[in-house]
Amino acid sequence: MIKSKFRLPAEWEYHEATWIGWPNNKQDWPGKFQPIPWVYGEIVRYLSRGEKVRIIIQSKEHQKKAEQVLKAVGADISNVEFFKLETDRNWLRDAGPQFVKNEKNETVLINFKFNAWAKYDNYKLDSKIPKMISRKLKLDLIKAEHQDKEVVLEGGSIDYNGNGTIITTEECLMDNETQVRNKNFSKKDYEDVFNKYLGAINIIWLNKGIAGDDTHGHVDDITRFVNPNTVVTVMETHPNDPNYIPLMENREILEGAKLEDGSSLEIIELPMPFPVIFKGERLPASYANFLILNKCVLVPTFNDSNDRKALNIIADCFPDREIIGISAIDLIWGFGTLHCLSQQIPE
Repeated sequence: MIKSKFRLPAEWEYHEATWIGWPNNKQDWPGKFQPIPWVYGEIVRYLSRGEKVRIIIQSKEHQKKAEQVLKAVGADISNVEFFKLETDRNWLRDAGPQFVKNEKNETVLINFKFNAWAKYDNYKLDSKIPKMISRKLKLDLIKAEHQDKEVVLEGGSIDYNGNGTIITTEECLMDNETQVRNKNFSKKDYEDVFNKYLGAINIIWLNKGIAGDDTHGHVDDITRFVNPNTVVTVMETHPNDPNYIPLMENREILEGAKLEDGSSLEIIELPMPFPVIFKGERLPASYANFLILNKCVLVPTFNDSNDRKALNIIADCFPDREIIGISAIDLIWGFGTLHCLSQQIPE
């Protein structure tokens, strides 16, 4: 692989800010929208303690509602900036750009095409998010293309260690039938794209994501880097659970995988919560969807006996950061939690 002009910083590297979109689409949480702004308020309360929070709002009225919630929960409003843009769904990890560093250590935005996980029709407004951020921050925006086509990629489909290794899943990126991102792309095509735009020189391909995941296999629900050579990966202990075998297979792949320098991965197991069911539907509840911030790590919790175990394991991984559980029982009805709704911009 040729040396890339770009580097994708790890999530634990210092952030200038974290982007989120204030919730507005009630169809993302049908029948359960009322508590969602308060969950976001709790997230911003912790975010604003250690870094700027940049929030996309739909209108001045929408901003006022957000400010009322943030003041009520005691968020640091002086560390919050609002940006107006009409959007569809606002899951920033996937609809937002990838923030990379160029050879001069300047931040550059990589604009991958967003097609709403090849599942939903309402994404045309969300696809304007990278351009708005580029314009407002006066940062270069580069469109990701391969073989004269725009490349579809969501931020939740990759995890990375900042040194050139990316982890992803075949279920998400190689699928040519169910939720198709890039028709007939080979692994080599993806590896060329990851190298050119994200500076990756080493790709680890896992098999499948978790049951209930409407993205069809996002890696940020299963396996995450916690330092340059260590991952946490979720495991299911109940043999009859549909996640049991796929997560076991993923762990076996990780055992044989190598990092960019040829060394083996350190692997730490993270439990899965008991299945979260709402209106007869299995939801993609996972402790792996945690969010690493400058001063703390926010971890989704599910009123489950494994909450405490997961928090303790993640605390051991980040001894220099406070570990905070955020109740995601309502949030997960939108099929995503803390990592999905945010996107960090490196300092």
